[in-house]
Amino acid sequence: MENAGKELYFKRVPIVPRSIRGPFRRFKTGVLWLGFAVYFLLPWLPWSRGDAPSQAVMFDIPGRRYLIFDLTVYPQDVFWLAMLLFIAAVLLFFATALVGRAFCGYFCFQTLWTDAFIWLEHVLQGERPARLRLARESWRSRDKLLKVGATRLAWVLLSFWTALTFVLYFGHAPSLLHDFFLGHAPAAAYITTLALTLSTYLSAGVLREHVCTFICPYGRFQGAMYEPETLTVHYDRVRGEGAAGRVAARSGLRERAERGARGHGDCVDCGLCVQVCPVGIDIRDGLQYTCISCGLCVDACNSIMDRIGWPRGLVRYDSETNLARAEPGPVRLHWKNLKVLGYGVALVLMTAYLVYDMSHRDSFEHSIQQIRQPLYVVLSDGSIRNRYQIRLTNLSGAEETYHIEARGLPPDALDLGSFRDVRIRNGKSVIVQASVKLDPEKAGQVSEFEFVIRSGKGDVVVDPARFFTRH
Repeated sequence: MENAGKELYFKRVPIVPRSIRGPFRRFKTGVLWLGFAVYFLLPWLPWSRGDAPSQAVMFDIPGRRYLIFDLTVYPQDVFWLAMLLFIAAVLLFFATALVGRAFCGYFCFQTLWTDAFIWLEHVLQGERPARLRLARESWRSRDKLLKVGATRLAWVLLSFWTALTFVLYFGHAPSLLHDFFLGHAPAAAYITTLALTLSTYLSAGVLREHVCTFICPYGRFQGAMYEPETLTVHYDRVRGEGAAGRVAARSGLRERAERGARGHGDCVDCGLCVQVCPVGIDIRDGLQYTCISCGLCVDACNSIMDRIGWPRGLVRYDSETNLARAEPGPVRLHWKNLKVLGYGVALVLMTAYLVYDMSHRDSFEHSIQQIRQPLYVVLSDGSIRNRYQIRLTNLSGAEETYHIEARGLPPDALDLGSFRDVRIRNGKSVIVQASVKLDPEKAGQVSEFEFVIRSGKGDVVVDPARFFTRH
């Protein structure tokens, strides 16, 4: 009964990050603006197409195709999607083995949108001390109502535009946007926009670090991919603590020599590394699964070291192996191990295969099946007829004409009706019924022949077929 009276769940303490300047912050901001530019502007990028809207990227669900610049992807290309998922997973494992959760810290959508929400909060409410004071004020305060209300409104607008942009990828963006605000868009557009607006607002504005800590599975299994040589954000405990622990830089402890003489390390216990952390951890407590390796604590610590004139690197990207040495050496990537090399080889091979497969895709797909019920038919004049079903799918990117003929048969043995030349629109399929009729003497001599299909672009496929008789 020792747990009687204890709460099963701890109360969440809102994290209010302080802004910081430095190379890692600049890199994060650069990735943020680049990611937003690609995401929000790509649906509006024009791209000349013959049979589809002039949009660079569009997921044409009614037409059952994905238009990605000059590449058209059809449902039968699902193998490409499987390869892309495999490559993405291996790339994630490869990066984690080298630099820990760097993907989470710089490139994850949750990180990017949370950064944007925090930036809006900073612009509208001020720096961390001002936001903390505002949080302590009563809701009767006009200042709090205005600033917090403006912040929430800005979050809602960004969430809405994020959701609407996602919808614009599934149609011609200008037309769909026009129809959306006039109430003429499909119901799916409104449902999707509402769902994504709510989920974006909750993830980036309310849950924030809880998504990384409790919801995202990657944060949980990353420990299995860490190696002692993996580079991630570490606190140099030996240098920072010394023999007597860290202590503030007060009188008599302002110089490194004075601190060293008393057994204290270089950490002045300013707490800035904790204040800038978007997930609210103290990096000085050691490696933690909640750390997303964003490097902001590195910028914070280096700014303090620069201010007091001490060497940088008290908090830095480093490996456990290097930090465990009596004299840590220079920071470097440890890629010469079996796991990293295996990931790298798999990544290169699968990427090369995917690029090769995409660049060597046929301009059309075909299948020829013999109709087996019945397998053959004996006509009244004694001749024998076999029937075949030819399916053609145009993948060329434009309307195309296909010519069908037979090789190894007498003239006029192949009957295609009026479909010897078949015109097919891009992305569409046509089924052609073919029959081969031979007199008894020829039927006894022909057991195999070939269908030859030629496209207007000069692509040729030859498919063997069998001719069945009574013998």
